[in-house]
Amino acid sequence: MDWTSSQLRSLVELTRRGTITAVAHALGYTPGAVSQQIAALEKTTGMELLQRVGRRVELTDAGRTLASHAERILATEAEAVEALERTRNEISGVLLVGLFATAAAEILPLALQRARETHPGLAVHSRDMDVDEVYDAVASGAVDLALGLDYPDVPIPRDPALRVRRLYRERFSLAVPAGSMDRRKDISLADTQHLGWILPSADSYYGRAVRTACRRAGIEPDVRHEVTDTAATLALVEAGIGVSTVTDLMLRLRASRFDVVKLREKIERHIVVVFRSSTERRPTVAALVDVLRAVAETRRGSPT
Repeated sequence: MDWTSSQLRSLVELTRRGTITAVAHALGYTPGAVSQQIAALEKTTGMELLQRVGRRVELTDAGRTLASHAERILATEAEAVEALERTRNEISGVLLVGLFATAAAEILPLALQRARETHPGLAVHSRDMDVDEVYDAVASGAVDLALGLDYPDVPIPRDPALRVRRLYRERFSLAVPAGSMDRRKDISLADTQHLGWILPSADSYYGRAVRTACRRAGIEPDVRHEVTDTAATLALVEAGIGVSTVTDLMLRLRASRFDVVKLREKIERHIVVVFRSSTERRPTVAALVDVLRAVAETRRGSPT
């Protein structure tokens, strides 16, 4: 039958996520585009694949049957891509990488430069996304691999379908308004209870990780501003609005005038590369992972 990989992937993701909006968000499409892909599948098969139940849509029996076969079709397609790559005498092809803001600013430029030098036939495209979404994006096939963050205090769930490779680790310090405390002395999280915090939502991995560390130190952080964007957070600290945790990479995102104080408690985040287990031996994926590991060696932190 005349269908496309994108159409089949949308159908498979609908079985996992339940709504067209969620599928669109995961795959980087608009809800309208996902609906059109499902409609095209229905036209191709001549069968109804979705049915409306109240305000929601559900897969019909035919839809569930096709979705189960679609997973195998997509897996076979991935194997074919790997096999074709292996017939070439050089590393060549196109990879789509998902990444978050800090990685886009500090890691991607160096990685692209090194990739051009070592593998001129490899074309790397990128998509900026929320850091907590990169794992789903890799799992769904929306991107081939992604740079993400993993927090020891709130580790990401380990999915057998995914490989997570740590590139290096960063330790958090505390960003405080200029002149508000002696930056020559370490500070404990227990001593920040009277300070107003600027943190991402508790629904995020980062927000949960910092809150977990604070609770372990015996306090509940007084979060007065929930902000996801790192540059905006640094601007608020600079304006004297509150304090927040920072790493060296985060500090390089924006030139700021505030003080950085070392924390006595060890709070870390790990920069990781995520890819599907089925693509681990795909030449282009393996080559780019090696490039990213090499770039990590040149950055601050503890390479692994």
